[in-house]
Amino acid sequence: MRAERQQQLLRTHVLDALHRLLEANEWSKITLGDVAKSVGISRQTLYNEFGNRTGLAQAYAVRLAEGFVDHVEVAIESHQGDLELGLTHAVQGFFLDAAANPMVRSLLLGEKNGELLRLVTVNSEPILVNASERLDGVLRDSWVNPPAVESKQFARMAVRMAMSYIAMPPEPDADPAADFAAILTPFIHSLLDKPQD
Repeated sequence: MRAERQQQLLRTHVLDALHRLLEANEWSKITLGDVAKSVGISRQTLYNEFGNRTGLAQAYAVRLAEGFVDHVEVAIESHQGDLELGLTHAVQGFFLDAAANPMVRSLLLGEKNGELLRLVTVNSEPILVNASERLDGVLRDSWVNPPAVESKQFARMAVRMAMSYIAMPPEPDADPAADFAAILTPFIHSLLDKPQD
C-alpha cells in the first residue's frame, strides 16, 4: 500500500511538472529529460513509470479527463435532485479548465506532428475507459444511483461527448454545457424509477 501511494505521488509530481513546462513551451519542444530534471528524478525513473513520451502525454490526458469526472461528482452532490443543473455546471467547469489547459491549447493550435490529436481521437481508449469507469462509480455512489448497465452506458457516452469538445471546440453561438445536460438528463430521469440490478 505504501509503495502504491509513493507511485501515485511520483505520478502526481511528474504530471504537475509537465503542466508547468507546458505553460511555457509547446509539447513538441519538451523532452523527457526536461520533465525528469524538473521533478528531480532520473530519465530512467520516468521511462519506468510512463514507458515513453506518448505514455507520459497519455497519463496527462487521462488526468484531464478525470477532471471532467471530478466536476460531475461535485456538481451532482451540490445539486441534489436537480440533475440537469448539476450536469450543466459540471460541463461548464470542465470546459473552463480545459480551455486553460496548456496541452489543450497546444492541440488547438495544431501541433505539427499531430501526436496530441491522436491521443484524444484514434488512440483515446485508455482515456475513455479510465474516465468512464470512474464516472460510473461516481453515479452509482451518488443520489442518482442508476442501474448498473445504464450507468455504464451513460458514463461512456458522457465522457466521449465531453472529450470530443477538446478535439473539436463548439460553434461560437453554441452553449455546449446546456446542450450536453439537455440531451443526457432525460436518459438519467428515465432510469430513476427503474428497478436496480
